[in-house]
Amino acid sequence: MGLAELFLVAVGLSMDAFAVSIGNGTVIKNKKKAAFAALMFGVFQAGMPLIGYFLGSAFAEFITGYAPIIALAVLGIIGGKMIVESIGELRAAKKGEESEKLKEPSIAAIMIQAVATSIDALMVGVSFAAMTVSIVPAVLFIGVVTFIISLVGVFGGVKFGQLLGAKASLIGGAVLVCLGIKMFVEGMFFGG
Repeated sequence: MGLAELFLVAVGLSMDAFAVSIGNGTVIKNKKKAAFAALMFGVFQAGMPLIGYFLGSAFAEFITGYAPIIALAVLGIIGGKMIVESIGELRAAKKGEESEKLKEPSIAAIMIQAVATSIDALMVGVSFAAMTVSIVPAVLFIGVVTFIISLVGVFGGVKFGQLLGAKASLIGGAVLVCLGIKMFVEGMFFGG
């Protein structure tokens, strides 16, 4: 596998993390936490192919069989919570009331998101085992690409959030829910 092909794999794998990062960015105000979120997406996106490479296809098929359900549950809950909070924010603003601030995702929520968006990378690791791929440089490359793309997403989401306020969180939450549904439908019906 050449560098160009590996880059395309890395970008493809990082798109879910990018979408979640934009949603997170609408509510994350702390730059260190934003960078941490991007780092975790990169770490898990690199770690899953490594695990798949070493544990083999039998274990990977078991886990990836549940990937669509896990993605739907995690992203649906997180996105739904963002939607509910932002609707409360918008209603309070419309009434001229002071409302609770939208909550940033906790460190635990960021870790769960990172796992949920990287499960599909497990099968990539299995395919790497079947090909002549140097696994350490490949997973490091995937991790770095995902980190950069996630960093762009989370800081883009921060800017988006500053411009639109609670409406950005509503949109970000809807994106997460739609992404969870998309991952579920693709995984369950199209083997994606």
